[in-house]
Amino acid sequence: MEELLIVFVSVSVLAGYHFHLYKKVLRQPLTTAIGMTNHARRVWVKSIIDGEKDILAIQTLRNWTMAATFLASTAVLISLGLLASTFRSDITAVALNSLSLIGHPNKALWMFKLLILAALFFYVFFNFTLAIRYYNHTGLLINVPSELEPTATIDNVTAVLNHGALHYTLGMRGFYLSVPLGLWLFGPVWMLGGTVLMVFILYQLDREV
Repeated sequence: MEELLIVFVSVSVLAGYHFHLYKKVLRQPLTTAIGMTNHARRVWVKSIIDGEKDILAIQTLRNWTMAATFLASTAVLISLGLLASTFRSDITAVALNSLSLIGHPNKALWMFKLLILAALFFYVFFNFTLAIRYYNHTGLLINVPSELEPTATIDNVTAVLNHGALHYTLGMRGFYLSVPLGLWLFGPVWMLGGTVLMVFILYQLDREV
């Protein structure tokens, strides 16, 4: 019961912070790093299209795609490793639970925690693959003259690019979230401490750049 309460508090803190960030991005986007980078990407797309900087566009998009590919591969390898570990001996579970300040070792709960972590990294993988998809679409649209394709406008290209950036951000948030969830393996008190630390770090990162 105590563990359930602490986990609920941790999840509430994370959800509350991201709800606050979501409202901030909607109402005052330029006071957040997300809003500023969305605006910067529109300026970048405009400069690429107006200046006909095709090579610069492809190089930049290639770098973003390579980063997303690496992170997607990392996420799926971690998730598969976590799934495999659920079928191993519970010696590790007992060892880690011995560090817990409350509660008792529970193999079923241990496997549940691993499955939650595995699901998180599958979510991360999914978002990074979507980021790659949108970056590829951007690479096509940004080099198409608007007189040949009416939909290849600055606003539409920016929207596609920002969709990719959004999924990239969600993927990174998944990696960040793995810190408190990973600490949960050691016990709920460790999870709460990791949650507080993570929210503090995210607050610093999400402020205006």
